[in-house]
Amino acid sequence: MNCVQSWPEPIVRVQSLSDSGIHLLPDRYIKTPSDRPSATSISTHADIPAIDLRPLLCGGDEARRRETLDRISGACSEWGFFQVVNHGVRPELMRSVRKVWREFFYLPLEEKQLYANSPATYEGYGSRLGVEKGAKLDWGDYFFLNYLPEIMRDENNWPATPQSCRELVKEYSEEVVKLCGNLMKILSVNLGLEEDYLEKAFGGEEVGACLRVNYYPKCPQPDLTLGLSSHSDPGGMTILLPDDDVSGLQVLKGEQWVTVKPVPDAFIVNIGDQIQVISNAIYKSVMHRVIVNSVKERVSLAYFYNPKGDLLIEPAKKLVTKDRSALYSPMTFDEYRLFIRKGGICGKSQVESQICSQ
Repeated sequence: MNCVQSWPEPIVRVQSLSDSGIHLLPDRYIKTPSDRPSATSISTHADIPAIDLRPLLCGGDEARRRETLDRISGACSEWGFFQVVNHGVRPELMRSVRKVWREFFYLPLEEKQLYANSPATYEGYGSRLGVEKGAKLDWGDYFFLNYLPEIMRDENNWPATPQSCRELVKEYSEEVVKLCGNLMKILSVNLGLEEDYLEKAFGGEEVGACLRVNYYPKCPQPDLTLGLSSHSDPGGMTILLPDDDVSGLQVLKGEQWVTVKPVPDAFIVNIGDQIQVISNAIYKSVMHRVIVNSVKERVSLAYFYNPKGDLLIEPAKKLVTKDRSALYSPMTFDEYRLFIRKGGICGKSQVESQICSQ
């Protein structure tokens, strides 16, 4: 996959800007008026569905299983987002991995700089997405690492400090990937496909899984910027471990942004563009963004479950009928994410560019 090898400008760490005590936001982070949080309508009542997975993962009567499947299907088609509890990942592990990453971002800058990334792979410590010179930037730093396929995994690229980081990341990754596999089966069944259809479409044993840990520092003028600009996720499915203290994720529902209120010990699951394509838009990848605040920092962990890069992703044949033609042209995930890596995240422009001419 052809990628730019270096950033177009010197990288400035957002955390360093925040810690310097600035009172005015640098121009590079000030969004155009229409993209600012204060310029859009916010819903104060709605929230994404919260679903208990116990009837599906631990066994239960058929009525409860059917009800849970129906709730997940409704969430995927109406919201593109839902929260899950009793998902099989130990709450203690969730808290520990979030804590160790917070400790990483508290390390001196020179220690974090040992892991500074480049746009060639994005793996490591970063502060921007996209390589467009002069682009508006988001108010956040991150750490990106690969877990699957194994050939892409290099634990030497993971932080050696704090000491428990690598061990916790590995254990956490194993559990989240297992959860992803279970959810893929559930989504396949709900779409009327074979239980293993989505997993096979993603490459089976060669499926991709990667982690991005987000750090959103305190911001002097939060109404002028975003921690992460509005976008839909380019991959297959995302499992988000949100901050346990501060809300920040907003999901677009109709014409209003809904601030997600995290349920204790829950994951937030969202459908990515690749599942929207395979489902022929029965399931939706939905626009979302991250707001920041002037009082508290936020840490969240986003696990991306993606197709093997060189496989063509297209609508499932069973979901293409005389009444519902194929809505998207085939494209490999490598081709798809190259658009994101060059230009950064930008709404749903990429998945919409795949829509077939009718």
